[in-house]
Amino acid sequence: MDAADTETLRAMLAGQQVASLATLHKGEPAVSMVPFALLPRGAGMVIHVSRLASHTADMLNHPVVSLLVIAPPVPGAMAQATPRVAIAGQARQCLADDPGHAAARLAYLDRFPESAPMFGFGHFSLFVITPDAVRLITGFGKAHSLAAAAFAQALANAAA
Repeated sequence: MDAADTETLRAMLAGQQVASLATLHKGEPAVSMVPFALLPRGAGMVIHVSRLASHTADMLNHPVVSLLVIAPPVPGAMAQATPRVAIAGQARQCLADDPGHAAARLAYLDRFPESAPMFGFGHFSLFVITPDAVRLITGFGKAHSLAAAAFAQALANAAA
């Protein structure tokens, strides 16, 4: 992965506020939309979800998930050339007494300050998705498979 690919990854994750979340729902695949924030240095993705949503129960029952973030399409370009990143990982509920809760909450509220009142709703909680593997597509025929450490390093280097 070169510097341009790293910049595409960083820009896509900084520029897009929502991801498609894939969970296992009663043995079947299910996809929903979630706003997300990044933990520093690519350590994980933070989502704030309601237990009223089926994907919350899905993550509690089966923590293996995937997030898909897609860059905005470019008019006139092939759809297959649209940059995107799929992040497979483990979802972990991050409750108020969790040592990482303050950092996860701060990351989320830095990105979505208008969501502050939702932290007062008892049925909402944070989840941290820790990447296991990442598949980055930066253009037509330009695909990269990254381990979690390489993903974190790419984001840390891009921020430096």
